[in-house]
Amino acid sequence: MAGEQTKKPGIFARISRSFKDMKGEMKKVVWPSKKQIINNTLVVLGFVIVAGIFVWGLDSLLSLLVSGLFQ
Repeated sequence: MAGEQTKKPGIFARISRSFKDMKGEMKKVVWPSKKQIINNTLVVLGFVIVAGIFVWGLDSLLSLLVSGLFQ
């Protein structure tokens, strides 16, 4: 134990290793096609519109109820 001590790599070696690992991971990523991106965007927009209409309707209904209670 006294004779062998492993030296920790320097900061630049660790940063370099980190970038090499990141580059390797980026090569493994499967990027979506343009058609998939457009389709997913349209699905999200559709759900946002439906949710917005639902919240608007609920807000209108509750506003009518509350205003009816205070009159």
